[in-house]
Amino acid sequence: MSIPSSSYMRLQFFSRIRQFIQSKSARRRQNEPNHNHEKSRTLKNINCQEEKQVIIEEKNHEQSDIEEDDCVLLQKSVKRLHFGSWEEKEMAAKEIEKLAKEDVKIKKLMAELGVIQMLVSMVSTEVIGRRRAAIKALIQLANGTYTNKAIMVEAGILTKLPKNVDAVDESTRHEFGELLLSLSSLANTHIPLSSSEILPFLVGILESGSSVETKELCIGALYNLSAVLDNARPMVSNGVVHTLLKLCSMKERLSEKSLATLGNLVVTSTGKKAMEDSPLVPESLIEILTWEEKPKCQELSAYILMILAHQSSEQRDKMAKSGIVHVSLQLALLGSPLAQRRASKLLQWFKDERQAKMGPHSGPQTRRVSIGSPVSPREAQEGKKMMKNLVQQSLHKNLEMITRRANAAADSSKLKSLVISTSCKSLPY
Repeated sequence: MSIPSSSYMRLQFFSRIRQFIQSKSARRRQNEPNHNHEKSRTLKNINCQEEKQVIIEEKNHEQSDIEEDDCVLLQKSVKRLHFGSWEEKEMAAKEIEKLAKEDVKIKKLMAELGVIQMLVSMVSTEVIGRRRAAIKALIQLANGTYTNKAIMVEAGILTKLPKNVDAVDESTRHEFGELLLSLSSLANTHIPLSSSEILPFLVGILESGSSVETKELCIGALYNLSAVLDNARPMVSNGVVHTLLKLCSMKERLSEKSLATLGNLVVTSTGKKAMEDSPLVPESLIEILTWEEKPKCQELSAYILMILAHQSSEQRDKMAKSGIVHVSLQLALLGSPLAQRRASKLLQWFKDERQAKMGPHSGPQTRRVSIGSPVSPREAQEGKKMMKNLVQQSLHKNLEMITRRANAAADSSKLKSLVISTSCKSLPY
């Protein structure tokens, strides 16, 4: 005789709950003798041994009652979540959130009882309170459990995200951001970007008037996703590069994580091409090199500029016209050790390129030399001398500007010693 599917599911559910309660009771009985034995040894040579033993037994009994209460509450909550009305489902989701927060072991049991699938189905509801209760419960169930995160993705959580960010209140946006940040750690294997709404949703929040905290969660999720090279193409096609470049211009805590995400994308051909075509590049990145109070941002921006400038004379020309040589020189003198090394590398590239352009056909010579005509050693020496003078003049000009800034910040003594050590006699000291 076949059993109806709903009855069979109920039978499995109550059987699994019963096994869980019995296993906890068995573990408690096994631990009590050892626990009591250890306690009795510690109470040896104490006059009120019997009285303290009674206290210990009372505490064990209270703990047992609490555990049994949690099991009963779990049983009732899961039952209402599966078979109750919508109002009962909402109350059950709130109770499951509390239980999952207090007991890590319960998280695994809830996954086996089909709790996650039911909560995911509640996320797409239009009732705000019901949806928020489901999201909060999922956040707790996802924390620290790889399996639960995978079950959420398989249950279609990424297809149930709101398509219109403006129609979602700020609190719900923040909770969605927290959940997606947790789920994005599965990027290596389980996140189907092409068939989900996660990228449009995250970009929509970043371009909305959401709080900095909410945007920070979304950028964190994008950073995790960008760590997988195969995700670069869908991220670029959804406008992630342009959105992050705009956020980088703000001297907030969003800048550092945005630059780190762009640093992951720029190493791919798709991400690099998107940055090269952006009207914000390289000016916005060069501007970040001047943020003395944000050394990490300077390091990340210099890294991105290095990738863009490598083997691209067109990008180097754009950077040169935007004043990167002057800014890089300042960074090479006053930046962090890592920023100094990266700025020095950029300067070396521009120096080599300038020397290449100074070759026998187009060098800074006193008279024009026809194409293909030989250059005498004397003329070559004069060209080198002229270039050395130009570089020295540029160095003096930049050092004077740096000195003025340092004096304004009441920190001129350190820079003064640095300039004196260069033995540049033309400086005004």
